[in-house]
Amino acid sequence: MTSEYSGTGDASTEKKEKPWLSIVGIGEDGLGGLGRNAIKAIEAAEVVFGGRRHLELAATAIRGEARRWPVPFDTDMGDVVALRGKRVCVLASGDPFFYGVGVTLLRRIDAGETVCYPSPSAFSLAAARLGWALQAVDCVSLHGRSIDLLRPYLHAGARIIALTSDAYAPALIAELLSDLGFGRSEFVLLEALGGERERRRQVRAADFSFEDIEPLNVVGIDVVAAEGARVLPFTCGLDDGLFEHDGQITKREIRAVTLSSLAPRRGELLWDIGAGSGSIGIEWMLSHPSVRAIAIEQHPERAERIARNAEAFGVPGLEVMIGAAPAAFEGLPQPDAIFIGGGGSEAGVLEGAMEALKPGGRLVANAVTLEMEAVLLAAHARLGGSMIRLDVSRVTAVGSMSGWRPAMPVTQWSWTKPW
Repeated sequence: MTSEYSGTGDASTEKKEKPWLSIVGIGEDGLGGLGRNAIKAIEAAEVVFGGRRHLELAATAIRGEARRWPVPFDTDMGDVVALRGKRVCVLASGDPFFYGVGVTLLRRIDAGETVCYPSPSAFSLAAARLGWALQAVDCVSLHGRSIDLLRPYLHAGARIIALTSDAYAPALIAELLSDLGFGRSEFVLLEALGGERERRRQVRAADFSFEDIEPLNVVGIDVVAAEGARVLPFTCGLDDGLFEHDGQITKREIRAVTLSSLAPRRGELLWDIGAGSGSIGIEWMLSHPSVRAIAIEQHPERAERIARNAEAFGVPGLEVMIGAAPAAFEGLPQPDAIFIGGGGSEAGVLEGAMEALKPGGRLVANAVTLEMEAVLLAAHARLGGSMIRLDVSRVTAVGSMSGWRPAMPVTQWSWTKPW
């Protein structure tokens, strides 16, 4: 039995415009590593964009105008977009959609206007050389980014492939591993993968001393942790001792409950008001690479401490705003979630936070003082939400024996802004 669909608007039958932009991933083996269609796309282009190395690798196939990327790099891709309708080709390294320029291009250009011819990424080539299952490896791009981003991945038994920025990064990475207690990790330096100058060198991180390093390199790390190594657990409520602080820190048990109440979700932005040590914003950012946080702190020395903590936890992207709430809110991007840990009893802070919050966003506020508790009780009576009280006691010495010593109780109000 057969049937015929007679409706309209079937995407498979719509006439589509022919793509004008080709994106070609090219490796160190140049044109020899490309398929026929990729080479044809380069030959047919009126304009070919790429870095100096890319244009040199493809030079014999370029028939049109070769244009190097501007310095500094234009993330708006204005030069490419201006040529819409012409035959344009963009050359990229390896897989253009794995930490590549393809992602940047499609922020401005619809995918239907493009056709992509990827080559193996540096991560794929490295996994193949190392014999590591790519799906079981943590792939981290450090190209133009801080090496501190490696810190959350440093767990005993982990395997990491890191794409670096230059010839100096491998030594810095090896030094970081040694400083954090991972100096016995096997450290594999893979240079110029896929090209005639490809080279592999291997050493323990603590013994790294390689010189004459090719700027195009990838590092493979088989992580070995020494006793006392700085391992950042995956759960929230990290040990207080991992943070640099002056006593102004949301303690780990309270922090775990607070993060649970904040409930981070993909791509969301948190305001951490009265951030103290930055522990809430830091753990928020550790929950997923897509989330962001702004720490708002009026004391400059604490703000500096927050920035140091962010680096030490591998989330250097945490933004720190020095200023007093609510005046500091002005000009900040609208948050999906807000935590008030300090200064919430000051005039206008809670009201300003609630006004700034996106509809459907979550606000969590903690109180240890009677003044702040009174503010939260009044807000709960007026707006509803959830109110809990958290009491934590710890065993401490009582003379020659032990006993429970209670910490200051914390009142927590959680509220979701109506749509």
